[in-house]
Amino acid sequence: MQASRKRSYRTETNLVHAGVLRSPFGETAEALFLTQGYVYDSSARAEKRFKNEEPGYQYSRFSNPTVTMFEQRMAALEGAQAARATATGMAAVTAALMGQVRAGDHVVSSKALFGSCLYVVQDHLPRYGVASTLVDGTDLNAWRKAVRPNTKTFFLETPTNPALDVIDIKAVAEIAHSAGATLVVDNVFSTPLFQRPLELGADCVVYSATKHIDGQGRCLGGVILGSEKFIADNIQTLIRQTGPSLSPFNAWVLLKGLETLAVRVRRQTDTAATLAVSLAEHPKIGRLIYPGRPDHPQAQIAQRQMAGGSTLLAFEIKGGKAAAFRFQDALKLVSISNNLGDAKSLITHPATTTHQRLTPAARAELGISDGLVRLSCGLEHPDDLSEDVFCALEVV
Repeated sequence: MQASRKRSYRTETNLVHAGVLRSPFGETAEALFLTQGYVYDSSARAEKRFKNEEPGYQYSRFSNPTVTMFEQRMAALEGAQAARATATGMAAVTAALMGQVRAGDHVVSSKALFGSCLYVVQDHLPRYGVASTLVDGTDLNAWRKAVRPNTKTFFLETPTNPALDVIDIKAVAEIAHSAGATLVVDNVFSTPLFQRPLELGADCVVYSATKHIDGQGRCLGGVILGSEKFIADNIQTLIRQTGPSLSPFNAWVLLKGLETLAVRVRRQTDTAATLAVSLAEHPKIGRLIYPGRPDHPQAQIAQRQMAGGSTLLAFEIKGGKAAAFRFQDALKLVSISNNLGDAKSLITHPATTTHQRLTPAARAELGISDGLVRLSCGLEHPDDLSEDVFCALEVV
């Protein structure tokens, strides 16, 4: 009898079923293995386990069955060969970069980054002898000009935080590879539902699972995805030896979050797109940015590489910081918080929160004015959210 082929399921099915490891009890839900260590049948088997001569678990800092399920499900979702989970999104970013470089190497990065990512590239890596160059990520010539003989990797996020610039992943990957470098992409804002960096040429994708993957404000987590070789050569040993490990409990929470990811993100994206249309012509808003709109600065790139817009939009309140603060403080339904991708709608003022450590000139270069706010749309009824935003604008 001919062996049947393994089915290739669609995204929504993988989000529910991929990576499940059932115990002998045959549980329906994923099992939560809250254990630090593991026991062995004999001394000889313990020796083989540590020599990697037989499969199995040794210590939960290295790997854990619940964490493995989360990694395998994320790999299936992303279309990656391998994944390694981390305690936070920033642990994923740091490990993805630090695992590739050593003193004397060089990193090229888009300057439009989340504040902590910018710190890792601009301040942390140089402390260990790794030089970095920041460029305008939307300018392909800037990437080319920044390459040095010792350039090891490129790093970018797209859409960017918080101004939602869209960077051409395929073009940047080609520049990186022609220079013998790799490309790491932070794909948080688009999610794996709407953008597939590995298919566009990236070597590694990172996520803060704290955001859309959990999506309900419960726990921290991160994940690094790439080929088996990339993970084995750059990530596996670093995580094993330095310990930025994801807790089994958080892995279990994230697994349950993945089951509803597609439903949540598509609903939130529809809400964000609808709200963007309503706000675009508002007299108290000087600028509105939403990926996928025809007036977005990189609309053609967004249409080419993204299957949807985003759950986030950014807009500039006329009147600067004072007006932005009055607007935020007048909101009743939307909460002021620097998180995003949550079931609850959240808003933040980047100039005084996520990007406050930058100089005014650096913020201005990134399009972060004193009036700019970033809104993460939740799962509330779109009409209630819209009414809350427009009522708050009346106070400005």
